[in-house]
Amino acid sequence: MRPFDGRRVLLGVTGGIAAYKSAALARDLTVAGAAVDVVLTRSAREFVGTITFEALTGRPVHDQLVAAGHALDHIRLPREADVLVVAPATADFIARAAAGRADDLLAASLLAAGDTPVLIVPAMNDRMWAHAQTRQNVARLREIGYHVMEPETGMLASREEGSGPGRMPEPSTIRAHLARLLEPASVLGGTHIVVSAGPTREALDPVRFLSNHSSGKMGVALAEAAWRRGATVTLVAGPLAVEPPTGPQLVSVETTAEMADAVRAALATADALVMAAAPADFRPRDVAEQKIKKGAASPTLALEFTTDILRSTRDARRPGCVVIGFALETQGLEAGARAKLAAKECDLIVANGVEAGAGFGTDTNRVTLFGRDGAREELPLQDKRDVADAILDRLARLLDGR
Repeated sequence: MRPFDGRRVLLGVTGGIAAYKSAALARDLTVAGAAVDVVLTRSAREFVGTITFEALTGRPVHDQLVAAGHALDHIRLPREADVLVVAPATADFIARAAAGRADDLLAASLLAAGDTPVLIVPAMNDRMWAHAQTRQNVARLREIGYHVMEPETGMLASREEGSGPGRMPEPSTIRAHLARLLEPASVLGGTHIVVSAGPTREALDPVRFLSNHSSGKMGVALAEAAWRRGATVTLVAGPLAVEPPTGPQLVSVETTAEMADAVRAALATADALVMAAAPADFRPRDVAEQKIKKGAASPTLALEFTTDILRSTRDARRPGCVVIGFALETQGLEAGARAKLAAKECDLIVANGVEAGAGFGTDTNRVTLFGRDGAREELPLQDKRDVADAILDRLARLLDGR
């Protein structure tokens, strides 16, 4: 099940130029399966009209604290919602919310939210965000229990590059934070999970390298899902063909040796390691200082093995650390997976072959799980995000058993 399937989102929009992003957020949440109820403040209507949100969500827009037949919307709307998000939240609205005002429908809905999680997404000029009064108001909102995102640095409505944060985060970033708030309590909550993703590159000369076809999609899906479930996630990634996810701390590396060092460093506080990367297994014994030119004879390339990351970091694992490895095999799938399980002291091996719709670069995968206890479980061909959730379900059970 996707995070927003069948969920109710109450989206509050206040009067800032960033309100145009709220229209995109409403659309994206609706496409993702959520029922989105929009509340506009009076000033928000100066920037974007009700018809825009009604067209994008297919639902009526609410903008009056007391309207004919809707006198209790400030109670009903937050009670029916699974999450309440205010995006953008202006400095004025943040001040009113911090003071507990209930002078419009959106402010009153916050007071009636009860246990419904609330996400505040500030957007304002960078000087307004940095003002001591705004910082005090934000601190008060966090004391109340609201989740307040940090704004981004970038081009502002004044057409100048902000010298500090103030810009509203992109809808995709807000959506990721909402998904995390909607996730039920999990064994993974509060844990530190290290995930590796993507290929590594081993230089042949200044312009060429040895690598493989890994895109990093599987590792990114795992890191994204683990963070959504409440974990602190360190994503150690080689060159990715996809955007890194919102939430996890990204550690970018190039070579297998660099990935091994980064994994070792992260393991110092890790509860689990999910080694989904596809590090290059070989590197040139000698790296040419200049570009290798074509000549009369074909060049000879001498190779040597790179660092075996899972094997070399065994001594860096904390007691009780759960380790999940990956194995791609073109033949002898089970034999290869079980050999890796034992030699690298893993708790679970996720193995897959090379077939249409599975493996490197695809959006789907078909994997077989091999456990240390001898268990074998085949999963159907499915989206890599669903594969990630299935793997994390097993990881949660392994952590729970420790």
